[in-house]
Amino acid sequence: MFKIGEFSKLTQVSIRMLRYYDETDLLKPAEIDKFTSYRLYSAEQIPVLNKIIFLRDLGFNVSEISAALNEWSNEYITNLLDNKHFEIQNSIKAEQNKLSKIELAKRDIQQEKIKRHYNVSIKAIPSYQVLSLRRVVSDYHAEGTLWQELLDFTDNHKIALLGNDFSIYHDPDYKEKDVDIEICSTVAKMGIDTDVFTFRHTEPVPTMACTMVYGRFENIVSAYIGFAGWLEEHTQYRMGEHSRQIVHRGPWNEENPDKWLTEMQIPLEKI
Repeated sequence: MFKIGEFSKLTQVSIRMLRYYDETDLLKPAEIDKFTSYRLYSAEQIPVLNKIIFLRDLGFNVSEISAALNEWSNEYITNLLDNKHFEIQNSIKAEQNKLSKIELAKRDIQQEKIKRHYNVSIKAIPSYQVLSLRRVVSDYHAEGTLWQELLDFTDNHKIALLGNDFSIYHDPDYKEKDVDIEICSTVAKMGIDTDVFTFRHTEPVPTMACTMVYGRFENIVSAYIGFAGWLEEHTQYRMGEHSRQIVHRGPWNEENPDKWLTEMQIPLEKI
């Protein structure tokens, strides 16, 4: 039998780690001296310790190592290593994606692509429970009449709105007239549909490019041009359909048009 210090020297494993393996039940001492309470180890425990160190160095945690020691066989360990290989590959891929994003961000800064109106961020948009009004209107300026119609309907029917309002543009391309617009306002609970209004859950969008446009609505045109440049730089994406728009500050809550704030949301698809 070897005292813990002797066993540490023979195996090149620190006393601290041997005590840790004892506390976590990975490697208990062969005996405890009943007079001195010293931990005593045997040479037969060295192969078990080598297995622990082998798995630890490959990134396995205590519970995984414990299970492996109890189920040790060529087939079990091979499957375990295959799973760890897959896990590490995914981790490397995730870290590489972070590095790519860092490089893109650096290039954006160097090329002065990040500006006040065109700072593009990417986020996931969940499904919302909404009251919806969809109609083909004469042009984009007619959207205001849809919102007034929806507000009149909710006031008359005492429908509680949650304050998250947005528009969805269903045309696959830009149109100067006969525009297919759906306006949506989140609601506390679903109601009964009418010939005009629909209660529904909007589709979630896992990857949505978002940019804030400050000032008058005319600035939205230049913001789209800025977004086109962003897309050319970020070739891993292509633009999807059904863009959205949220007017956080507009004519109804801000008198100064230079202080209006509009959020453009454009779905993205990974190439």
